[in-house]
Amino acid sequence: MLESLRVRNLAVVEDVTVAFQKGLNVITGETGAGKSILIDALGLVLGERADKSMIRTGEAQCTVEAVFHLADPDAVNRVLDELALDTCEENRLILRRTVSATGSGKNLVNDCPTTIQVFRQLGDLLVDLHGPHDHQALLKQAYQLDVLDAFAGLAAERETYAQVYREQLDLESRRHELDGDDSQVAQQVDLLRYQIAEIEEAKLTADEATTLDEDHTVVANAQLILELASQACNALSDDEPTAFSGVATAQRALVELSRLVPQGGAWLAEAQAVNVQIQELTRSIHQYVQDIEADPRRLEWLEQRKSLYEMLKRKYGGSVEAVLEHLVTSQGRLNDLESREEQILAVDRDLEKIRKALDTAARKLRTGRKKASTGLSQSITKAIQDLGFAEGAFAVDLEPCEPGPAGQDAIDFGFAPNVGETMRPLRAIASSGEISRVMLATKAVLAKHDRIPVLIFDEIDSNIGGEIGIAVGLKLRDVAQNHQVISITHLPQVAAHGMTHLAVRKDVRDGRTHTQIESLDEDTRTREIARMLGGEELTSVTIEHARQMILNV
Repeated sequence: MLESLRVRNLAVVEDVTVAFQKGLNVITGETGAGKSILIDALGLVLGERADKSMIRTGEAQCTVEAVFHLADPDAVNRVLDELALDTCEENRLILRRTVSATGSGKNLVNDCPTTIQVFRQLGDLLVDLHGPHDHQALLKQAYQLDVLDAFAGLAAERETYAQVYREQLDLESRRHELDGDDSQVAQQVDLLRYQIAEIEEAKLTADEATTLDEDHTVVANAQLILELASQACNALSDDEPTAFSGVATAQRALVELSRLVPQGGAWLAEAQAVNVQIQELTRSIHQYVQDIEADPRRLEWLEQRKSLYEMLKRKYGGSVEAVLEHLVTSQGRLNDLESREEQILAVDRDLEKIRKALDTAARKLRTGRKKASTGLSQSITKAIQDLGFAEGAFAVDLEPCEPGPAGQDAIDFGFAPNVGETMRPLRAIASSGEISRVMLATKAVLAKHDRIPVLIFDEIDSNIGGEIGIAVGLKLRDVAQNHQVISITHLPQVAAHGMTHLAVRKDVRDGRTHTQIESLDEDTRTREIARMLGGEELTSVTIEHARQMILNV
């Protein structure tokens, strides 16, 4: 369940914390008091789009924190584990989102930084949020198919079909690639052969690319290198005085000094080591320069080779690795084109197999859907009759159609609100009030088949009233037997069925509008429902009417 929601600096809300309870929570208040701001706030931590205009005027940021208590946290913890986020402690999940006026923000799950996508992923497991315009989704055939499949428990069969369907699309795309114009194919073959030959003849290697620059620098500066090396060797050991002779003189003095002072032996050893290093350094320089010569032909070859490397890198990707990768890709593409006929036959064979597999998966889906359609029709029919359509009827019509990502079935929800009326597509006859009730009936039926713990209805009772309001309240209370339900309502008949009643108030202080949320007790709840019945001027009649409404639930 949603345990609490804290909202700071969002629209007219400065800082409020709302505690929710199990069962049916109703939220009421005057128009404009800020009831729907709570839904907007919850939407933020469920991954909905943020808008800087939502931040309270004069503030730098707004923050929303939602705390969920999970009876069974396993599904949520699996998601958190996969994302390397902290799992729930004491079965609590804390979602916190900050929206900043500067465009930056923070998204935290159990105090771990995360992304909006993670909020959405967790939200799909926790909350089904139905806004005042969402009932229009019920008119869309894709949504209707989702409803039927959820009722039928066909998630695995639908995923199997979707996987096969994606494989078929990939094969059809591959077939389209192979089925090109012969003249265009011939041109591609010629181009690929030329490119492959050009790269293969160059015999490029990553190692050579590195040594080319080094070799070119040496050959281009051979004379200077020889002169500098000669100067170094002369200074070390050839000319007089040399470093070698100087150290030798020092050694002789240190031999005598070592007899006189204790440190002399260590100094002598160091001088001997320096002497060896000078000899090794001289030998190393001699060995390096003995093969160097200023060869114009070698220099010309190196420059041509470097130019070849640069030309191929410009043409095929900017690096030796990219050129070699292009070679491999081109060889594969050329092989594809040269063996095009054989590949077309192979793809056609695979397509034949995959189409049979798709038909099999589609038939399995259709069988499950047809079997469940009667049960769904009966369940929703009963639910809409509970909601005021005493003689109403609901039907699920399935017809074969061309393969699509969700199967090979076209669906239409049929609706006959009154006895004697012909069943017609829901989208063709339902008013907004009727659609709201059919959506509530659908949610009530599906609630028994899904594991989403929190259902939120934002003005599900719009465009209805009177006895129908009582029926809606009863249905919401019925759904709340197995789920936590939060309902924003303007109907006293619905509010009277709440197990927890929250009232949203607004007042103006120091020229600013402030919104507060109060959890109502028996007396304040009676007065709130009386206000909903008769307006701000409470009378003994409206108060007694409100008291009786609550007692009759």
